[in-house]
Amino acid sequence: MATILGISAFYHDAAACLVRDGEIVAAAQEERFSRKRHDAGFPAHAVAYCLAQARLTLRDVDYVGFYDKPLLKFERLLEQYLGVAPRGVAQFVAAMNVWLRDKLFTRKLILRELDGFAGEVLFTEHHESHAASAFYPSPFAQAAVLTMDGVGEWATSSWGVGRGNELELLAELHYPHSLGMLYSAFTYYTGFKVNSGEYKVMGLAPYGQPRYADVILDRLVELREDGSFKLDMEYFNFLHGLTMTNGAFDELFGGPPRKPESPLTQREMDLAASIQQVTEEIVLRMARHVHRETGLPNLCLAGGVALNCVANGRLLREGPFERIWVQPAAGDAGGALGVALAVHHRVLGEPRRAQSEGDGMQGSYLGPEFDDDAIETALRAVGAVIERLPREALLDRTARLLAEERVVGWFQGRMEFGPRALGARSILGDPRSPRMQSVLNLKIKYRESFRPFAPSVLRERLHEWFELDVDSPYMLLVAPVRESKRITMTSEQQRLFGIEKLNVPRSTIPAVTHVDYSARIQTVHPDTHPLYHALLERFDALTGCPVLVNTSFNVRGEPIVCTPEDAYRCFMRTEMDHLVIGSFVLDKAKQPALVDDGSWKTQYELD
Repeated sequence: MATILGISAFYHDAAACLVRDGEIVAAAQEERFSRKRHDAGFPAHAVAYCLAQARLTLRDVDYVGFYDKPLLKFERLLEQYLGVAPRGVAQFVAAMNVWLRDKLFTRKLILRELDGFAGEVLFTEHHESHAASAFYPSPFAQAAVLTMDGVGEWATSSWGVGRGNELELLAELHYPHSLGMLYSAFTYYTGFKVNSGEYKVMGLAPYGQPRYADVILDRLVELREDGSFKLDMEYFNFLHGLTMTNGAFDELFGGPPRKPESPLTQREMDLAASIQQVTEEIVLRMARHVHRETGLPNLCLAGGVALNCVANGRLLREGPFERIWVQPAAGDAGGALGVALAVHHRVLGEPRRAQSEGDGMQGSYLGPEFDDDAIETALRAVGAVIERLPREALLDRTARLLAEERVVGWFQGRMEFGPRALGARSILGDPRSPRMQSVLNLKIKYRESFRPFAPSVLRERLHEWFELDVDSPYMLLVAPVRESKRITMTSEQQRLFGIEKLNVPRSTIPAVTHVDYSARIQTVHPDTHPLYHALLERFDALTGCPVLVNTSFNVRGEPIVCTPEDAYRCFMRTEMDHLVIGSFVLDKAKQPALVDDGSWKTQYELD
């Protein structure tokens, strides 16, 4: 029975995952423990958590897998900088300093960090890790696999086939021709932060018109029928500079990039709509090509681009595949999971376990959990005023609070693995409230007012509210709200442009209905999160609505909360009304002033 520790680190979203005898025991991102958003450092706390969850030490680990091949990536960087020299000299010197100090010696670094580990360190290619994370936990015995991101070593997209424990990648697209980098270029140009603001571009797109889509396809992207493409690098700066785009890009789109935090204009909305439309077209062409080549009915997706849930929804509706499955930690964090499973199945040759129902991700609840004793100890240590309730009373109280338009922090069970809160570390609200979106954005999340919120819905009631007939447990599919739930716009409302559309109710659940009548849906199942499912049932019984607003339990610029201390601190620093954590309910009005001396630290440390 092999025990395998998977690690992703040093680029984006460091994470660790522990696989034992083919079962995913634990997985978590380092940012949740360090409290540093998108922490890319060695995931020491995440490793310590995974070992603690399995009740193991490093001496019990047989293999450590790292999610890409540093030497191959170093080769690409050398060729990249030589290809643009003498431009990019400063960037080259800075990059070589990091590589020659640490990254070229990743094996030694891992062994130094994991003092006590005596097994073998193995490496897989970046897109192999993505593909393994997509196929092996999927519900399919065989499937086509498509991965898309910024860049791994050389590959930016790849496709292949998985059957049983076998996984073969058959073709790939190489850097700098990257769908992830193209989308990030527009993220930068519209004034958002690369590698974290792409969600904002996707959310902004419905406020605009895709009037630049033809320009993108005519000037920036040479797109082929099979979905492969080339970027015209005369418009981009990421090969040799510190920005994503350059003066030629500015001239093409009518001005310099938007300054971060400055007012959004119709230009940014139209640019967002345009790059979103182009991205969807590329994804559809890629998927159609893969389907023609494989003839398989099922498709698995991973890589950062696979987190574009609007493109996923369109692929499901218009694409050739009967079913698609997206890895919930599709970005670099999921690479830790992918390499661990690749070692188990591809290196050791172990068979896959048949999934009797659903997938192997356990609802993606793979992070730490805290019992009532631990929660009570943490809360009393900071002087919190708490009320303990039995399960049924807790559900009744929470449902009533939500029906009264209270904003509730909800902290229950194991933390989610991946970027989405799925009812374990969530902020909840009443979707029927026309004011809930603005309240959550401006008073709780402290983020842009245009950003939409997602609905959690009882799986058995999904068809009544949304035009979606398949499970969406990981909030990675966008679908329209049912026609019967929509509110017809007046002729005056239909003439509104841009951000003016924001405050027009689109349906009977306006807080989760985007301006194009779409919603990013999470279906909730009683077997993966029984308490959250029971809360939705209770809210439905009280209101006739089996839907709740579900957004991640954090504020802008911070990771999702991990511990009870994190939850209490976030609760007290925002205008949330109540916190429901374990068996306890906290009323904001009854709490003492928050005192944080900086002593709250993660409990997970490597010995």
